[in-house]
Amino acid sequence: MLTIHRVHGVRRTQDGAPDPGHAVVVSGDRIEAVGPYEELYARYGDRARVRDWNGVLAPGRHEPDGAALLETAYHPDPREADELGTAPLTGDALTALGMTDTRWGASARRGVQRLLSTGTTSVSGPFTRPAVRTAVARSGLRDHPGPQPLAPGAPADFAVFAEDGRCVVTVLGGRLVYRGR
Repeated sequence: MLTIHRVHGVRRTQDGAPDPGHAVVVSGDRIEAVGPYEELYARYGDRARVRDWNGVLAPGRHEPDGAALLETAYHPDPREADELGTAPLTGDALTALGMTDTRWGASARRGVQRLLSTGTTSVSGPFTRPAVRTAVARSGLRDHPGPQPLAPGAPADFAVFAEDGRCVVTVLGGRLVYRGR
C-alpha cells in the first residue's frame, strides 16, 4: 500500500531547510519518492492513501542516551502515579523497586513510547537487558548513529513536527507508531 504524507514542508536532512509544499511517498517500509505534493499526487494519487499532517516532516530525532534512558531508569505505569509519581526513577528509588525482567520490559515499553512521542527514530545502545532489547526491537526504533536522510530507497523512518516543535506523528518502517493528540 502506498501512502502519501502531505505536510507543510519536508526537511530531507536533520539540518536542512524545509522544502515547502513537498510530500513523501511511502511504499511498505521504504521511501518511494520525495517531491512537490502536486507532482506526487498526479503520479501516485490513484493508488495511494493520503495522510495530511499539520507540520514539517523530518528524519526524526536520534537519542544517543537510549541505553541509559531505558536500562538505568524505571518509567512508572500510570496506575503507579500516586505511589511513584510520573517521572522516571533512578538511583536509590530504582534500587528499592526490586526490578524483575518483567518489570524492566514494561518500563522499557513505556520509555520507548515517551521517546516516540518526541519524534525519536533512532537510539544508541548497546542494550544489555534482554527485556529492554526486545522492547526496542519490537518498537521499530533502530540502533544506529543517527537518522538517515529522507530519500528514495531509504527506510521510512521520520517524524512530523508542529510549528511549536511538538511531535505530531512518528513513523518507523512505514508504520505509524505515535500520533499526538
